[in-house]
Amino acid sequence: MHYTELDTPSLLIDRAILESNLRFMQDYADAQGVALRPHTKTHKMPAIAMMQMELGAAGIAVAKVGEAEVMAEHGLRNILIANEIVGETKLRRIRALAERGVDIVFGVDCPEQVEAAQRVFCGASIPAQVSIEIEVGENRSGIIEEADFHALLDCIAACPDVHLRGLFSHDGNSYSAPDIDACHAIAVAAMERTVHFARMAEERGMKPESVSFGSTPSLMHGLGIVPGITELRPGTYAFMDASQANVIGSQERCAATVLATVMSRPTAERVILDVGAKGITMQERRKGICAAPGKGSIMGWPNVHIDSVYDEHAIVYSREFRDGTRIGDKVRIIPVHICPVCNLYDKAYLLDGEEVAAKLEIACRGKQR
Repeated sequence: MHYTELDTPSLLIDRAILESNLRFMQDYADAQGVALRPHTKTHKMPAIAMMQMELGAAGIAVAKVGEAEVMAEHGLRNILIANEIVGETKLRRIRALAERGVDIVFGVDCPEQVEAAQRVFCGASIPAQVSIEIEVGENRSGIIEEADFHALLDCIAACPDVHLRGLFSHDGNSYSAPDIDACHAIAVAAMERTVHFARMAEERGMKPESVSFGSTPSLMHGLGIVPGITELRPGTYAFMDASQANVIGSQERCAATVLATVMSRPTAERVILDVGAKGITMQERRKGICAAPGKGSIMGWPNVHIDSVYDEHAIVYSREFRDGTRIGDKVRIIPVHICPVCNLYDKAYLLDGEEVAAKLEIACRGKQR
């Protein structure tokens, strides 16, 4: 069927663009001599994770235990939960995955998390596999002070059922860099800081097997990877979005769009589409290289953007767009931030050109725990 025959709103994925994006990042990692571990929280689809693995990825990253469980059920066996895990319930679920043969690693950044893991994994056939998050400027979670890092290493060394597998960091502050040079400076500083902590661990006789780094903006322009980094962990590159398009100066790599219908044209310049915050979110990016106008861009209309959204309505102000559309017309929206948008749909439609080729289950949607 032609994609315009789909009911709206619907999430569309252009297969050719998706495959090109996946190859681009895998080729880049290969050329840099590092592993690629895509962060699948972007697409939440086991089918796409399998495509990434088939192209050469070393494993996948997820954000939640529930995502790890779903990916494991679909045959993904090498998983990093790039997030701190707190709570006995979650730790028991991770132990169950490990006992089923899944190579699963999870994040820590303080002794309390390690001590909890020791209690839950006590006597396990496979120790808890942990990776220490290093804070590199995003002002989120992760180790900041060297003294805290040493205390955490001491705690891990004292726990016989906890094993240090690696370190990881995320340069999320690169999203708001004013230009590409500044973005690369942030990324290089983040990599150097991460490698510094990895060397500290090695000096303690606890050499990390993996030193993981990455975000999409800093890896789109051929940045050289600092020696000591062993893997890259971008996610949004698979689909891109309106904000990532600004990083590269083109929307040609935007694989994901939301199909919507013109439902009202109440004034000479106002157009209402039948998707709102529940289908494209209310997210905006207002500064830096990822700045994007409005709350979504209309594909094929370079200067037309969504001005505001309600739960089920998107509002566009453009006389040109109003005059060029009619009630019932269907348009494609490039979201500002694709990751949370994927979480709003049960399935996506894979397109070959303008034809619907397949339906993909977004099996990890809603897996918040």
